[in-house]
Amino acid sequence: MAEDYYTREEDNYEDEELDQTSFKSVKDAVLFAIDISSSMLTPRPSPDPKKHGDESPASAALKCAYHLMQQRIVSNPHDMIGVLLYGTKLSKFYDENEDDQEDLSYPHCYLYTDLDVPSAQEVKHLRSLTSPADGDDDVRQILEPSKEPVSMANMLFCANQIFTSKAPNFSSRRLFVVTDNDNPHADNKAMRSAATVRARDLYDLGVNIELFPISQSDHEFDTSKFYDDIIYKTSPSDGDAPAYLQPDTNASTGKGDGLTLLNSLLSSINSRSVPRRSLFSNVPLEIGPDFKISVNGYLLLKKQEPARSCFIWQGGETAQIAQGVTTLMSDETGQEIDKSSIRKAYKFGGEQVSFSIEEQQALRNFGDPVIRIIGFKPLSALPFWANVKHPSFIYPSEEGYIGSTRVFSALHQKLLDSEKLALVWFIPRRNASPVLAAMIAGAEKIDENGVQKIPPGMWIIALPFADDVRQNPDSKINRAGDALNNAMRDVIRQLQLPKAIYDPSKYPNPSLQWHYRILQAIALDEDFPESPDDKTVPKYRQVHKRAGDYILKWAEELNLQASEMFDGSAATSTLVKRGAKTEPASDHPPKRVKIEDSAPGVEDEVKKCFDKGTVSKLTMVVLKEFLHSHGRATAGKKADLVERVEQYFEQKL
Repeated sequence: MAEDYYTREEDNYEDEELDQTSFKSVKDAVLFAIDISSSMLTPRPSPDPKKHGDESPASAALKCAYHLMQQRIVSNPHDMIGVLLYGTKLSKFYDENEDDQEDLSYPHCYLYTDLDVPSAQEVKHLRSLTSPADGDDDVRQILEPSKEPVSMANMLFCANQIFTSKAPNFSSRRLFVVTDNDNPHADNKAMRSAATVRARDLYDLGVNIELFPISQSDHEFDTSKFYDDIIYKTSPSDGDAPAYLQPDTNASTGKGDGLTLLNSLLSSINSRSVPRRSLFSNVPLEIGPDFKISVNGYLLLKKQEPARSCFIWQGGETAQIAQGVTTLMSDETGQEIDKSSIRKAYKFGGEQVSFSIEEQQALRNFGDPVIRIIGFKPLSALPFWANVKHPSFIYPSEEGYIGSTRVFSALHQKLLDSEKLALVWFIPRRNASPVLAAMIAGAEKIDENGVQKIPPGMWIIALPFADDVRQNPDSKINRAGDALNNAMRDVIRQLQLPKAIYDPSKYPNPSLQWHYRILQAIALDEDFPESPDDKTVPKYRQVHKRAGDYILKWAEELNLQASEMFDGSAATSTLVKRGAKTEPASDHPPKRVKIEDSAPGVEDEVKKCFDKGTVSKLTMVVLKEFLHSHGRATAGKKADLVERVEQYFEQKL
């Protein structure tokens, strides 16, 4: 997935540019609590007879947990994931710190995968549970629903024990509840009250409960019957915040056929699978003199790249994770140097001017972190090319100033209605260089399944300096006529994306996904894939079908204008390699180029290097002399010359 969040490890960050190695990811602990009841195990047939999409809600939830575990085992190797099945006939729970196992059992709660860093074996077991083979009695016994109703208080207390024993110091702990029963204790007020108390205990412990409601075909999930007392708002200290800034817990995750259910549930879980990890926290937003609120900053959009999380030492009998140690050594004496004895210096006038760490920090200190509103401008004043860096997404926080959510919501709604932006003085962190930025209100974005993709909030776009903007070319160079521009405009119209919106999450990095896929195959003992799944490859057939005629029309117009521009001396076809020279037609046959024989020493040297596979070690002079003697092109970089030499010998074999 295209969403990564990072948090600051320390405040004295000295470099202005954001780097992945400069931030430390928050450890996340996710526990899936999946309802195993008769309705959750009933497959939902597809209304289309051509599509075989029978899928039960429980199976869809297990597959979602499996997919999330697959992603986290590579991208976030320190996160913990567990699977708790409740409503089962069998009961299973254990705690390594307790001797008496019977006292720790919870009726109709089955801890299938303990909350821990997922191993390859656990991923295999969960995969077998999502797609059991015929005659698998063990899986059938685990997924057998209980005839007695399960106590939600016991399930929540079981989750409390798991988080307390397995992830006591994690800053992010979340419980994902997947169920289609909106009123588990309809006639028992005591059980409802006990569940509410257990839910409050989880929130006091720092565990957030996320509900994934599944509507039935004849019944819409209603959270007001039970789960409004279990699921708390995002900002419980500010319950008067506008509704559009509160999470929509009444939205059903999915209903209908199995494929729709699985896709909607996957989309909903992926949207909340990554915890919010602040880029900067509790930064004051100054709206006016002595009028401040507190906000947190996030990095919602970032390029995904393969990141090495550890080093593996394979010198022993088994592979082990290597522990890195950094030691500073002197080049002159070879002795170890302490960090306190290192000083940084700048060259000025041929001499080195040294500064201590405190002096360097004082030079870079432009004040405390702040987002200060200078004024307001219409949105049309911000050009498209002004966005040259990663934008920061800010969201209100109640930790610094009580009531920040309400003020932030009012400002957000006003900027949206007025179609204006706020010009701000932006210092995100200590020791960061200040920039002028545009603060723009962003509306909530929802996907086709009704799941929130991007929450409503503010985007801060750092405005470029004059040196950051590339000068536009001279307008005189653009000699294309209106007819040619109109023809290309028709081509662009035919090649627009659906709804004219580019969604980067639908086009993952192919090299990164291939990297993860190979690691997954090695860890899970799977067959290696034959080729990567590259969704960035253009769909040539559709392009030809939709825009082929328009492209040919544009090519004809280009030939016509080129012939008029160059007085008929241009080539009749534009499909000529750039750099190739065209000559007018002539009745005389073309002259044959005399091919000079290369020196015998060059021929033998190149042949020996080809046999050894070391053609790339030859110099440019030798490569060009050899290619020229054999009538081959000598233009281009060294890699091109090496490729031509290798092609020459391969054709002779």
